[in-house]
Amino acid sequence: MEATDLDRAARSRLRTLSKDNAEGVAKHLVMAGALLDTDPQQAYAHAQAALRRAGRVDVVREAVALTAYALGNYAEALRELRTVRRLSGVDAHRAIEADCERGLGRPERALTLAAEAPPGMSAVDRVELAIVASGARMDLGEPEAALVTLDGVAGVGGPAEQIRVSEQRVNVLRALGREAEATALQAELPEHEDEDVVFLELPGDEHRGRAHPR
Repeated sequence: MEATDLDRAARSRLRTLSKDNAEGVAKHLVMAGALLDTDPQQAYAHAQAALRRAGRVDVVREAVALTAYALGNYAEALRELRTVRRLSGVDAHRAIEADCERGLGRPERALTLAAEAPPGMSAVDRVELAIVASGARMDLGEPEAALVTLDGVAGVGGPAEQIRVSEQRVNVLRALGREAEATALQAELPEHEDEDVVFLELPGDEHRGRAHPR
C-alpha cells in the first residue's frame, strides 16, 4: 500500500501535516479502508494509529468513526461522526449516525435524525437513510410505517439503490406476514457485492462511500 493509493479528496485534507507525517497517516488510512470489510479490528487499529498522528484532521476522525461502526462501537462512531461534521462542516454520514442511534437502542433518535436530514442529499444517501429509518420503525414494532418509508424512495437512484430498498422490503413484508410477496421479491434480487469505502465524502467527490445499515 502506498500513500498515493488514498483517494485524492482525502489526501487533500492532509496538507496541513508535514510531508512525512502526511505520508504515514495516508498509509494508515489506506489500510483502514482496505481492511474494513475483511478485518475491521485491524482497520480500527490503523485508524487509531492515524488518530495519534493527526487527531485534528477530519478525514482521520472519519476513519475512526467508520471502523468503530464496523465493529459495532456505536457510541464511539457517533461521537466521531459529530466531530467530523464539526471539523469539516460537511454532513456526509447521516444514515450511519442514525443507524448508530439504532444500535444504541434509540430508534426514536434515529427517526429524528432522518426527519432532520440536510437538503440536497444525493440519491444514494436518501436511500440509505430511508432504509435506516425503515429499520427504526421495525425496532418500534411499526412494520406498516416501515413499508411506507421505503415507498418514499421507490424509484430513487439507480439499480443498486433499488436493490437495497428491495432487500429491506423483503424483511418488512415478512414482518407483516406477507410471506408469499417477500419470497417472490427475494427471488428477483441478484447477488451483490459491497462497495469500497471512500473516506471523507466532500461536496463534489466523484466517489461515495455507503452505509451498511443493520
